[in-house]
Formats: sequence, C-alpha cells, structure tokens
Amino acid sequence: MKTILRLFLAIFLSFVLHNCNSNTKSGNKETEQRKKVEMITDHGTMIIALYNETPLHRDNFLKLAREGVYDSLLFHRVIEKFMIQGGDPDSKNARPGDTLGNGDLDYRVDAEFNSNLFHKKGVLAAARDRNPERASSSVQFYIVQGEVLNDSLLDRAENRINSWLGAHYFKKDPANKALVDSLQKAADENNMEKFRRYNDSINRLSGTYENFETYTIPESHRQVYRSIGGTPHLDQNYTVYGEVVQGMEVIDSIARVQTDALDRPISDVRIKTIRVLD
Repeated sequence: MKTILRLFLAIFLSFVLHNCNSNTKSGNKETEQRKKVEMITDHGTMIIALYNETPLHRDNFLKLAREGVYDSLLFHRVIEKFMIQGGDPDSKNARPGDTLGNGDLDYRVDAEFNSNLFHKKGVLAAARDRNPERASSSVQFYIVQGEVLNDSLLDRAENRINSWLGAHYFKKDPANKALVDSLQKAADENNMEKFRRYNDSINRLSGTYENFETYTIPESHRQVYRSIGGTPHLDQNYTVYGEVVQGMEVIDSIARVQTDALDRPISDVRIKTIRVLD
C-alpha cells in the first residue's frame, strides 16, 4: 500500500512540474514572439518589443522602421520624469530654435486601447492630437520615463483619467452634438472668444457626466507604478504599443538633457536609426 502511495505521489509531482514548465515556456514563447526593433540614438541603444495586442500600431511602426522613416529624426520634446518624444518628420533638418511637434504623415492609426497595457516606465506609446476618435499620429511616438508614485498620487491620476474619459464620452453623446459642433465651428473660424466660451461649457458639463464606464487602476498596475514608476494619468487615453526591454538607462540619459521653453533639447538628441530585428 505504501509503495502504491509513493508511486502515486511521484506521478502527481511529475505532472505538476511538467505543467509548471509548460506554462513557463508558453509565457516565454509569447514574449519571444513579439517583434523587436533596435533604436540607436546619440545617447545609446534601446531594444524595444512591440505588443501583439496592438497590431495596427505594431505593423505601422515596423513598416516605417523598415522604410527608414525614423532615421536621423530628433527627440524634439523631452520632459524629465514624464517622457521623451520623437518622430516628427520635420525634425530631420530642423534648425536650432525651430518649433517642432506638428509634423506627421497623411494618415492616422486607429486607437487600440487595452486594459492590460499601461504607462509604466519604458513603454512606447503613440502621440496624438485632440481628434475626437483619439486616433494616433502615424509617426510620432513617446517613451515613458515617469516617476514612482504613491497611492495618493495614483488616486489623483485615476481621477484625471476619468475626467478625460468623461469629456470624451460627453462629446460623443448625440445629445451634446449641437454644443460640440458649435465648438468646432468656432475653432474653424478662429473665433477664440466663442471657442473659449463653448470649451468652458463643455468642461463644466462633462465634469458631471456619468454616462460611461469609469476606469479603476488595477492593483497589479499600481504595484508597478509604486515600484518602477510611470505616467498613469495617460492610461486609456493614449495607445501603448511596446516597451523597452534593454537599454532603459538611455531613457534616463535623454530625459536629463537641458531643454528650452518648448521642451526641445538645447543640443539635438537624434535617432540615428531604427532597425527591425529578425
């Protein structure tokens, strides 16, 4: 009887260990299947893994990298403890003092929000303008540096996320179309007095708007924000589509550079090349 029991336990342990090893390999395999790019900058090299959960952004970034679109462009906007932004096509031959950040290609990428992807330190995310669909710039991106936050600051970030979400869904509500159209008309006519008036009304009304699902920062995300940091207030409003897996120190090095009043580095910080890794 004892022999049979020992045999049963041995088989059971073998089964458990096999499953643990299989799950570990499966998890590693999923990570390994992510396409990676090598970004060489004036401050060093970063390896970035692109998320399969955001295929539109992944494929667009890979296409632009293969075509050499990013080669010789600048990190034109740098804010320490926040992010480093690059990809403006106008930055390639920019002169000192030129205002950058408005360059783009002739299309946008549809937003791909995913509740599992968030703005921890090192993530690659898409810049965008204030278009109502929150679609991404075709080419401009940012890499998060951020900072470590406590629960009080995370609560404030959560409130900010929901404030932005409330404004977004308020504007999408058909019941508010007349007000939103008036705002757009004022903008098109460059009538700043009317624009400010309509914009103030929308901000006031959207502050009490409740016809949407509010967002709660998951505890697993909070743990990351409390340890390595990030910029949580951008979650669910800007598309995250990759992360730095090697060369995190490069982010910190670029973030420390001296910048002007428009957050452009005084001395250019250039992307030498982005290469897709096989």
